[in-house]
Amino acid sequence: MFDNKTILITGGTGSFGKKYVKTLLDRYKPKKIIIFSRDELKQFEMQQEFDQPCMRYFIGDVRDKDRLRRAMRGVNYVIHAAALKQVPAAEYNPMECIKTNINGAENVIDAALDNNVEKVIALSTDKAANPINLYGATKLASDKLFVAANNIAGGHKTTFSVVRYGNVVCSRGSVVPVFQKFIDEGKDHIPITHPDMTRFWISLQQGVDFVLKNFERMLGGEIFVPKIPSIRITDLAEAMASHLPQKVTGIRPGEKLHEVMCPSDLCFDTYEYDDHFIIAPGIKFSSRSNDFTTNALGEKGRPVQSGFEYNSLDNNHYLSVDEIIEFNKNALQ
Repeated sequence: MFDNKTILITGGTGSFGKKYVKTLLDRYKPKKIIIFSRDELKQFEMQQEFDQPCMRYFIGDVRDKDRLRRAMRGVNYVIHAAALKQVPAAEYNPMECIKTNINGAENVIDAALDNNVEKVIALSTDKAANPINLYGATKLASDKLFVAANNIAGGHKTTFSVVRYGNVVCSRGSVVPVFQKFIDEGKDHIPITHPDMTRFWISLQQGVDFVLKNFERMLGGEIFVPKIPSIRITDLAEAMASHLPQKVTGIRPGEKLHEVMCPSDLCFDTYEYDDHFIIAPGIKFSSRSNDFTTNALGEKGRPVQSGFEYNSLDNNHYLSVDEIIEFNKNALQ
C-alpha cells in the first residue's frame, strides 16, 4: 500500500524513523518519504545514510503548525513519532513536554486535516496507560486527541489511529545502551533501580512491522497494542553482564515498577486478536459505526474478560536470561 505514496514521519531522525525508512525502501517503492524534524545535524547525518531520490528532509518543529501544514502538502500517510520521551526530563521540564507532546499532537491533526491526508498513525507508549508521570500523562492526552480527531474530521477522508507498545530494545535513551555504557567503561556494577521491576520488550523492527501492518488494519480511532514478552530488569542485567554485581539505586522520578498497556478500567472496550489487542474508542463516532470486532483486513477480534488487564508483571510470556541474550542480539541486526 506504500508504493507510489508519499509518507511523512515526524521525529523521523530518531531510532524508529530510521528503521521505518529502511523498511519502506527495502519493501516498497514510495513516491516520497519526508523526514520532518527539528535537528539539522541529525538530518544531515541521516541524509548520508539515506540519500535515495525519494527522500526529502524538512526542518521543522511539531510546535509550528504552519510549518507542518506546508510539509504535509500532497502527503498520503503520516507517522507521528516526534515526542519528548525522557521520563525524568519531563518531570523537571513539564511545560516543554506539554508543548511538544500535546500541543504538537494537535498541530499534526490540524495539518493532516487541512491537507486531506489519508491515514495518520501516532506512536504512543505503555506509560500512557494509567500514567503516574508527566510523560505518560501527555501521551495519554495525545492518544485522546488522535482518537477524537476522527470525529473532528467531519467530511474529510482522514482517519487517525494510535499504536502503543513497550520498551524498544537498544533505542536511544533505553536501558540497554545505559547498561552497555557501564560495561564498556569498566564499571564495577550494573545499576538496578528496583529488583522487582518488569518491562514489556520489543525490537525496533517488530515495532516498525506492527505500525506498517496497522495502516492496513485500521478503521480509525482504535489503539493497537501488540502481544509481546516481558522481562525482569535483573534478568536483563544478568544477560548483559553476568560478571558484574547489581547495585540497587532506587526508582527515578516518575518511574513505574511495572508497565500497563491495556488497563482493566478499559476492559469493556478491549478486543483480543491473534497477535494484538485493540482498545476501541469510548466516544461515539457521528459518521460511522463503533463496531471494532472486525478490522479493515477482515480479521476478527473478541471481547476480553471483565477485569482483564495487560501488564508487564502478569504477562504470560517472559523471556529467560538466555532468550534475552538471543533477542537482544537479533534486535541489533
